[in-house]
Amino acid sequence: MTALITDRMSREERRAGISLAAVFALRMLGLFLILPVFAIHARELPSGDDAALVGMALGAYGLTQACLQIAYGAASDRFGRKPVIVVGLLLFAAGSFVAAGASDIYLVIVGRVLQGSGAISAAVTALAADLTREQHLTKVMAMIGSSIGLMFALSMVAAPLLYSLVGMSGIFALTGVLALLAIALVLKVVPAAPMVPRQPAWPSFIEVLTDGRLQRLNFGVLALHLMLTAMWVVLPAELVQAGGLPVSDHWQVYLPALLLSFLVMVPAIVLAERFAHVKLVFNLAIGMLIVVEAGFGLFANGLHSLFVCLTLFFTAFNVLEAMQPSLISRIAPSHAKGAALGIYNTTQAIGLFLGGVIGGTLAKNAGALAVWTVGAALAAVWLILGLTLPASALRRPEAAGQKHL
Repeated sequence: MTALITDRMSREERRAGISLAAVFALRMLGLFLILPVFAIHARELPSGDDAALVGMALGAYGLTQACLQIAYGAASDRFGRKPVIVVGLLLFAAGSFVAAGASDIYLVIVGRVLQGSGAISAAVTALAADLTREQHLTKVMAMIGSSIGLMFALSMVAAPLLYSLVGMSGIFALTGVLALLAIALVLKVVPAAPMVPRQPAWPSFIEVLTDGRLQRLNFGVLALHLMLTAMWVVLPAELVQAGGLPVSDHWQVYLPALLLSFLVMVPAIVLAERFAHVKLVFNLAIGMLIVVEAGFGLFANGLHSLFVCLTLFFTAFNVLEAMQPSLISRIAPSHAKGAALGIYNTTQAIGLFLGGVIGGTLAKNAGALAVWTVGAALAAVWLILGLTLPASALRRPEAAGQKHL
């Protein structure tokens, strides 16, 4: 009986997982709310008709994230997780308010760069690792990953409605308020971090940086967020032009697409974990991205075809967004999880930046088809890497005998 009790998540572990997932959720909701509507709004700004600048505004956040993610993780080792997270959230809120008051596309870019300087993802996931026993870390990482997927879903529905009510400035201001609410959660709800003995940072960093299994997952999160950001450079305009749907009505496409995607996502993840089909579900989701990107480029020339492609994209994105942080924490050695998560979040941020820049440049110079073609090619490379990932590396620790294979 004692063994059964100790094998369950403790009350503090559940509190840590839920509260840290909520911190992530509040921050990511603010970021995702911008994606479906900014490309349309930018046309009202001076120089906002330049697709390359619009892409830069969308991706600039990822640039500073990529530069500072590992530094924030290291700072949290030295100065404590919570102080670093609070500083990052304050910078993120400041950038949101700068963007809210922007009168041209260039000041929006400045605000997005400042938002990205609050690069707290590695520090938050490291705090989750501090507060959770090894056998339950995968569950907490799955909570965080699922919260990101849920916020993405909510934002796709809420953003067009909010845009029609409060405009882009209101959405940016709301993003800042959400960051301030996340600070209150960190200070009042998230449990205090225990004293954790630290391994020397440099050897741990090199160990996870050169791990081929983690490299595959890092490429995957880069590709996924590159495709995500690039998609929002061109998709809102396609819904308006090819779909004949004004921005304020885009939620009529997003809501049913998201609901259908969640109907598939939940059983897919349950199937993957309960019946040890993680690799199968993982690679099927990547394969779906290839179909989606090709479908957008070749067949999505009306509202119904755009809806089908969007539903498939949401399904694949939510599955992969929920699975990948869990897989990173599962594969990384216990003494180097913070380093592994820092690198993972850095490559995610690079993907966000490159998605905006590449998507905007391609859309400007070669049209939307080029954006979808590059996305399909990236997904194909990712699928090859996923197929070569050892299935043993994706098993739960208890299933793999707690071995580092």
